[in-house]
Amino acid sequence: MAASSAVLSRRLAGSRLWCGVTRPLVHIRSAKHLWEAASDGAGYLPFSRARVGSFFQEQPVLKNPFLEDALLRGYLKRHLPQEAILSDLNAFGERVAKVIDTWGRQCELNPPRLVHFDPWGRRVDHIVTSEAWKRLKDLSAQEGLVAIGYDKSFGEWRRVYQMSKLYIFSPSSGLYTCPLAMTDGAAKVIQSGGVSPPVEEAYRRLTSRQPERFWTSGQWMTERQGGSDVGTGTETVAVPQADGSYRLHGFKWFTSATDADMTLTLARVQDTSGSTTPGSRGLSLFYAEVSRDEDGRLRGIEVQRLKDKLGTRQMPTAELLLDGLPAYRLSEEGRGVASIANMLTITRIHNSVSAAAAMRRVLQLARDYATRRTAFGKLLKDHPLHMQTLARMEVETRAAFLLVMDVCRLLGREESGLASELDLHLLRLLTPVVKLYTGKQAVAVVSEGLESFGGQGYIEDTGMPGILRDAQVLSIWEGTTNVLSLDVLRCVARSSGMVLHAYFAHVKSLLAGATGVSSLDPAVKAVGGALSELEQFVQIAASRSPSYLELAARDLAYSLARTYAGALLIDHACWKDASPNDTYAALRWCEQDLCLVASKQTRGCYDSSSASMDAALIYDNRIQT
Repeated sequence: MAASSAVLSRRLAGSRLWCGVTRPLVHIRSAKHLWEAASDGAGYLPFSRARVGSFFQEQPVLKNPFLEDALLRGYLKRHLPQEAILSDLNAFGERVAKVIDTWGRQCELNPPRLVHFDPWGRRVDHIVTSEAWKRLKDLSAQEGLVAIGYDKSFGEWRRVYQMSKLYIFSPSSGLYTCPLAMTDGAAKVIQSGGVSPPVEEAYRRLTSRQPERFWTSGQWMTERQGGSDVGTGTETVAVPQADGSYRLHGFKWFTSATDADMTLTLARVQDTSGSTTPGSRGLSLFYAEVSRDEDGRLRGIEVQRLKDKLGTRQMPTAELLLDGLPAYRLSEEGRGVASIANMLTITRIHNSVSAAAAMRRVLQLARDYATRRTAFGKLLKDHPLHMQTLARMEVETRAAFLLVMDVCRLLGREESGLASELDLHLLRLLTPVVKLYTGKQAVAVVSEGLESFGGQGYIEDTGMPGILRDAQVLSIWEGTTNVLSLDVLRCVARSSGMVLHAYFAHVKSLLAGATGVSSLDPAVKAVGGALSELEQFVQIAASRSPSYLELAARDLAYSLARTYAGALLIDHACWKDASPNDTYAALRWCEQDLCLVASKQTRGCYDSSSASMDAALIYDNRIQT
């Protein structure tokens, strides 16, 4: 024992070299264990410091999203080949990769918080946001992310230019694209109604490129009874004032971008007896500024709480009590719902841009990761099955991008006064179709994208899960898939079917442009066949009860989206600088069932018995004995 103690004393007195590095010895639980460790053949303590091995996986690298997107660059080269615009997008893409993406991540890690009271007990309701969130507001002004859409110097392509920039920005924006969508929508409503007092100054600020003057707008429509059903769900009342203004009183259950400088909202005007008109006929549109009095209290607003959401955590969303909020009526009395139609067009297009952008971003990262990750003896990019999966994601992303950009093209033509009647019908029909389709596809593609990173796709500090969480809002905000599907039916009915006539005519014209391109024959045949099936479905449905078409509404919207996307992919593959990849993407897209509404019709999915059978299946609660 004495000899053992001497050995231990000598070893504890100093340190030992391990791989040429001097390492101090550390305490091991018992002398017996220490003796065993010190007596092994290596002559050092193998676990004297935590060891994690020599392998570290390289992370995917975000490169310039403009240069990394061949389809975006090809589309712009074809339709908007202005060197100044391409140079601006390239420079912005570089800024996104090197600086802005970090700001967006900081917004995720430092979400907004609500401070109800100051240290002396006064109610202040301050929504505290990160410095990165404030930088993104300044950046949005500097880069003209709203202003470009109102810059007439870019003609009919101003919306394509603006949305291309937002497409690059969105996945790195820390969700700042959401207040920008509502800001753009508010500017559109003001412009449509005539830029005059009291909103003239607000319009200039919403479309400003000067950070110190730039305003963002909120959109405070949703109340406790529901979201899209504002006609029956709006309880807020507007009390007329002697000077022609109003005071708003009500509870807004979901207010996006609550830190905005102004907002648009719906309310019911009270008459002299205090009564209001029920339903949509009683709703008017109001403009209100968000301001504080000399004591620092919000004027006419109490912030009840911030929403705890699945995603979009970067952006403050709150429940608000409006208690005498000063406001001005923008619409004719009772014309509030009609007045927000232009806003919905803009915000739904923004939503679609964000959906396509999320798909593109996760694919860009997965593509880079496939060059860095080795599995089963080779890089992921050398596994054909992995490449097949990414290729399928690529085809979905290309289709989404072309759908979105075509709606942007139509909007630009409408705002420039160049739109034909066919263009206007297409814009009305395609806006809800593209929004509902891309919103659903974004969730599917981003989910597949996370899977391509294996376990790292599920780890929060990689930032990957946030992309999926944020994508989930896209199929909910501004109309769920079913609500938008029914909007498509209303669009058809209100136009007496003219929107469908425009749709069929335009798809046929796109296919005609592929005449003589033999490599695209299978795709042209598939889209042509789907178009014929769609026409046949419409004829049959017209003779059935309204409930028949309502059951088919969702599948009809999907069929319209898939068929139109096929035509756009074919059209893009036909231009003079198209690549073989453009042709391949069109062919792959058209391998699927483009007209599922026809397929399901033949199986009786919309027959009168379907609704009752669906309900019975869902509420099957039999007790087994």
